[in-house]
Amino acid sequence: MVGFGFDVHRLASGESLVLGGVNFEAVELGTVAHSDGDVLLHAIMDALLGSMALGDIGEHFPDTDERYRGVSSIKLLTHVRDLLKGRNASIVNVDSMVVLEAPRLRPHVETMRRNIASALGIPFERVSIKATTNEKLGFIGRREGVTAYAVCEVREV
Repeated sequence: MVGFGFDVHRLASGESLVLGGVNFEAVELGTVAHSDGDVLLHAIMDALLGSMALGDIGEHFPDTDERYRGVSSIKLLTHVRDLLKGRNASIVNVDSMVVLEAPRLRPHVETMRRNIASALGIPFERVSIKATTNEKLGFIGRREGVTAYAVCEVREV
């Protein structure tokens, strides 16, 4: 089975930026969010949930629930992994893309991949993260937001 995920968050000064479980220190802009705002992990979670028709992260971790205020999305990702395991599903791979003007993600991609692979219990080689800009076009190009896309394959075991 295949799942697809998408997430977007506004950016604002004074906020933290977390992507793929990596906290970017001293950045000008961070995500406005109820949780840690890790748009990459949110897209991956939605892809995984979608692969087994388990709804979306808003159903499982509503932003109206104070238990999830500031929560680490890595913690939420492990919960999603456990939901899939409970359905006898095995995660084959995850492919993702982050669209953001700044900061540059390339130096951090390997760490993000390792964080995700560890949380999902899959080999590092089965996690792909690509990063691009929006060529200064639209809300992303104006540095008003960040978005991520993810697709995954899941097999019943």
